[in-house]
Amino acid sequence: MQWREWISRQLTAEAPAPVQEAGARAAAMFAARLTFEGVERRYGDTYALHHVDLDIAPGEVVCLLGPSGCGKTTLLRIASGIEKPSAGRVLINDREVAGPNAFVPPEQRSVGLMFQDFALFPHLSILENVAFGLRRLPREEARRAALAVLARVGLQKFADGYPHTLSGGQQQRVALARAIVPRPSVMLMDEPFSGLDVQLRDEMQEETLALLRETRATSLIVTHHPEEAMRLGDRIAVLRAGRLVQFDKAEKLYDHPADLLVARMFSEINEVAYAVSGGGIDTPLGRLEAPAGVKQGEAAVVCIRERGVEVKSAGQGLPGRVLHVRFLGDIDLLEIGVQGFEAPLRVRTPHYAHWAKGAEVLIEVDPARLLVFPANGAISA
Repeated sequence: MQWREWISRQLTAEAPAPVQEAGARAAAMFAARLTFEGVERRYGDTYALHHVDLDIAPGEVVCLLGPSGCGKTTLLRIASGIEKPSAGRVLINDREVAGPNAFVPPEQRSVGLMFQDFALFPHLSILENVAFGLRRLPREEARRAALAVLARVGLQKFADGYPHTLSGGQQQRVALARAIVPRPSVMLMDEPFSGLDVQLRDEMQEETLALLRETRATSLIVTHHPEEAMRLGDRIAVLRAGRLVQFDKAEKLYDHPADLLVARMFSEINEVAYAVSGGGIDTPLGRLEAPAGVKQGEAAVVCIRERGVEVKSAGQGLPGRVLHVRFLGDIDLLEIGVQGFEAPLRVRTPHYAHWAKGAEVLIEVDPARLLVFPANGAISA
């Protein structure tokens, strides 16, 4: 099923509740619990998803994070009903909508879907695009509902225009309005900000999140940007190669990443390999406990966050020399040759510190903030 065909079926099937007056806050939805139980998706012998378990509370905003091809969009399509799972179940408010016992068509799931390319109908006006899913309502009532949502996203004056006359950010607002106006219980968003420039992306993330909070929509947002996931999500589900690697709040993912690859997602890190000896690792920063499952003589990786290194000119610390300074706005990225390390360490410091190339420095790292993983990137206990 093509995206626009899905839009037509899904939007026209939903009968909204009574609408608000223009200029008011967005009307609240009836948020639903969205649950995935052991969901798998196979294409022949290839697994796109491996036994994914997720439970998303009513009104919660969850981000699906991971590299391209990890299964994020596939999970979204299964939630919407565009695809069927090969195994497992999808439940909305504990009602099975996909699984061995039932399959509810997309248009009967009360699910809204917003696409990466916005998928607006070019031959319809802005108002007609937004009102497209309200054709079960009397024409004037549908018009008032669409105008109210357009007013909420600041585009009421463009109601009679067409999508090609709008900027990318404005088209994004129209797509969001169209998805929200039928008042679905679950909102699914597939990389909705990827086509926007950086400044506009930040603005639209904040505006979209505010609207989702107002409407209390249970939301699942696909992204491959960790910062975007941290900004938007109440919790973040990290997928890799079709498997759920970690599902938690952003702070937990940052402080306690499940493995080396998750650590790389959420921090700029220096990675230094060491051989395990006597159940530990000897480093210039002190002796560290070896990760679980790594045996004598095997390699482990010590991760030192670039922002977790203190640079100073006097006091306690390992001696080093600034080899290179790169200006990055509010911060400087330093390369420091440090006693005991074969390769320079990358360190991010506030620009106002004004460290110069060739400066003799001392560096200090809190051992409690170091991360240690098996060298193969497997999940650490």
